Amino acid sequence: MIKVHFIHGLNSSPQGNKARLLAAHFDATTPAMDTSDFEGCIDTHIQALRKAPPHVAVGSSFGGAVLCALIQRCAWTGPSLFLAQAAVRRGMPLQLPIKSPVYIVHGLRDEVVNIDDSRKLYAANAGSHVRLIEVDDDHSLHASATNGALITWIEELAAVSTHCP
Repeated sequence: MIKVHFIHGLNSSPQGNKARLLAAHFDATTPAMDTSDFEGCIDTHIQALRKAPPHVAVGSSFGGAVLCALIQRCAWTGPSLFLAQAAVRRGMPLQLPIKSPVYIVHGLRDEVVNIDDSRKLYAANAGSHVRLIEVDDDHSLHASATNGALITWIEELAAVSTHCP
């Protein structure tokens, strides 16, 4: 079974819609985190990744900023899925020093995080391993979760994963 490490958003939790969807389809881990403490969030996920290495890491909105930090600190080097990432909004560097596949997904109707942020992250890392996927969706990517696209993206990334036995 595909192992997924999910990093939830600012106003979400391990009981949120995406976390529950991922748990229904995969062997998913969604650590709880205090989103008021960014460094604490990073530490929480470093420990969780060491304890249970996944095939794919997924970061949603604020969780995308945490995932970006994990990649930049070389705490995660595997296939990664950014969902409406907020790393650029937080002023983080744009570099993703990773050779594994990265999907950056963003909704065209996102009113919380500007889609241009994901376009900037993609442009700074454009190459054969980074893909920008723009979808007709909102910030929560509700339609993409409902229509199965979210599951498909994870399955595609897991198919090329060399990170978990």
